[in-house]
Amino acid sequence: MSRELLERLARRGMTPGLERIRDLLARLDHPERAFRVVLVGGTNGKGSTARALARILQASGERVGLFTSPHLLDVRERIEVNAAAIAPEALDDLLVRLAPRLEAGGASYFEALAAAALVHFAEQGVTTAVLEVGLGGRFDAVNAADPVLSIITNVALDHTDWLGPTLAHVAREKAGILRPGRPALTAATGAGADFLAAAARARGARLERVAPSHVEVHGYGVAFALGGGVYAAPLMGRHQAANLALAVRAARELGADEAAVRAGLAAVRHPGRLEYRPAERLLLDGAHNPAGARALARALADYFPAGPKILVFAASRDKDASGMAAALAPAFEAVWLTRYPGARAADPAALARFFPAARVEPDPQVALERALEARPPGGLVVAAGSLYLLGALMRERAGFPAEPPR
Repeated sequence: MSRELLERLARRGMTPGLERIRDLLARLDHPERAFRVVLVGGTNGKGSTARALARILQASGERVGLFTSPHLLDVRERIEVNAAAIAPEALDDLLVRLAPRLEAGGASYFEALAAAALVHFAEQGVTTAVLEVGLGGRFDAVNAADPVLSIITNVALDHTDWLGPTLAHVAREKAGILRPGRPALTAATGAGADFLAAAARARGARLERVAPSHVEVHGYGVAFALGGGVYAAPLMGRHQAANLALAVRAARELGADEAAVRAGLAAVRHPGRLEYRPAERLLLDGAHNPAGARALARALADYFPAGPKILVFAASRDKDASGMAAALAPAFEAVWLTRYPGARAADPAALARFFPAARVEPDPQVALERALEARPPGGLVVAAGSLYLLGALMRERAGFPAEPPR
């Protein structure tokens, strides 16, 4: 039942606006008012920040709900309580109960899952919910909740067809999750930070910029200094220091102590984001825009400076493949271009103009196997460009059934 319902809702597409989700939550007696809410938006790093904050709050004794997107293997990954994904039968039950209202109210796929998460959190006695923004902020479904704290990781160009063509447009959309008189945190820099600060002033929000210092890579993780303390987490990439610093500062704002901060950081994981599988010498990263591609290229230089590298790449049609290629192509000796299942995927033959001498293999599993077979001793294979690509690769390798095209 739940699978069929979600497929029907997915076919509706996406229409910006909060009217549907607000009406739905009102009809459900406002489950979002049963707990504290933290909203996490931004162009990149939302998921890492949200997961780290959730783990810290859990370590401090809170019962924490976490809502994220997209998922990699199973839609249940989007709805967690204290790091445990919602049970299959619980999600089925929720969607069966909500189905009449979802259908009648014209809810989208994302709105349905957001509503289900909020109901689940209320029924599970969650004390704080960390909600990741799906797209933008101002009209995103999670913005129907009233946050005690908002986080905007950064501001860069992405989803320009929805959010607008300039950084100022993007900043305005992301600033929509801020609330007058409420605290807000960001790690944004440069022009994006300036536009965001102006948008925050216009909304009357108390925006604080958080900046870690003395960032170092260590093992397959990252260490950084913040406010007199030195912290570490098992997430790869210097860019993660900014995300983790936001989580630390947010947790302190919400009352977490130092022991909880350190325990939570030690426990954080984020599959599909610079996820290294040493047995296969395979690195999975969902870098899906130029900023993410640049972060991946820096991570390769930091963690894998030696040895040849082969890229398996796919992207969505609405992404800046040229910008991603400019960041990634110099780091690789060979490139396989492919696609993930779904109408949003870019034609790999069309991507070839951005990657000189690349090979094209439309089947992502075949592309990956050929890259692994061609990898010389000491070499590394990297799959990147879209979380949907990683989902397709990981599902088959884990023995999961294929999902409907997204």
